[in-house]
Amino acid sequence: MKLGDSLGRNRKRRKRRPVEASDQVVTPDAGQRAFSTDGGGTPAGRRSWLNGRALLAGFAVVVIGGWFVGYALATQVFFPAPPPPGDLYDVPDVRGLGLASAGERLAGAGLEIGLTDSITHPSVAAGLVLGQSPLPGQVSRPDSPVGVTVSVGPQMRSVPDVLRLDEARARVVLETSGFVVNVDVTEAEEPRGQVVDVSPPPDSVVALPAQVTLLVSTGPPMVRMPLVLGLEQMEAEQLLDSLGLDVTDVEEVFRFGRDQGIVVEQEPAADSELQRGSGVRLKVGRRGAGGEP
Repeated sequence: MKLGDSLGRNRKRRKRRPVEASDQVVTPDAGQRAFSTDGGGTPAGRRSWLNGRALLAGFAVVVIGGWFVGYALATQVFFPAPPPPGDLYDVPDVRGLGLASAGERLAGAGLEIGLTDSITHPSVAAGLVLGQSPLPGQVSRPDSPVGVTVSVGPQMRSVPDVLRLDEARARVVLETSGFVVNVDVTEAEEPRGQVVDVSPPPDSVVALPAQVTLLVSTGPPMVRMPLVLGLEQMEAEQLLDSLGLDVTDVEEVFRFGRDQGIVVEQEPAADSELQRGSGVRLKVGRRGAGGEP
């Protein structure tokens, strides 16, 4: 028997086993991709992505729908728009009119006076309208009154008594009371810088702002000391008295010859500036025993 025949018979005796699915090897092509599938044949990753997208779309619909519902409730129920205005009227100019005349003009335009306010004014008489709201030329509804501001006139105040005060104190008193201060000067017997007159007079009632003029002393008038040397005593005293100077002391000094009874010294010196009433001292030559006293 040949070896080849024996091998052929052994092959025929072998029983062939059916090929199971688990024994098959599937080799995908290079262009194909393996997916895990569910029972319906849809890839699991794609199904999860579609579910998330549907959930997001549903949330957006809920949010947008809720916004529209809230807007509708706010504008139609809670805060509805006011009804359209009726007739509108031009607001006339009532400034400078009395309150009664202003009311008549507004009534003629289909309007009425509303809130009335008042303020002081230095130049507008009491009772005249200073301002209004709405302003002239604007439009207003009949049920919207026009507010006006009425002048009560200037503020009145009495002039303080600042006589005999010094200029600085008098100025402070007047300016803090609302007055405008003007100052003039004059020679007077009062001390320098003292107020000797006020215009308008103290306690006068005037409208503010008002100007008050102060007359301030520059002191007593000044006189120039004359030269009285060489004059007789009586003549020198008369000259000094005519100038408002007082001879307060006369001293006799010994002199020979014609200097007897003659002013030989004076104090203050000639040409000195003196206030009226200032004292002057003289020295006169002593008279002889038989001379006049």
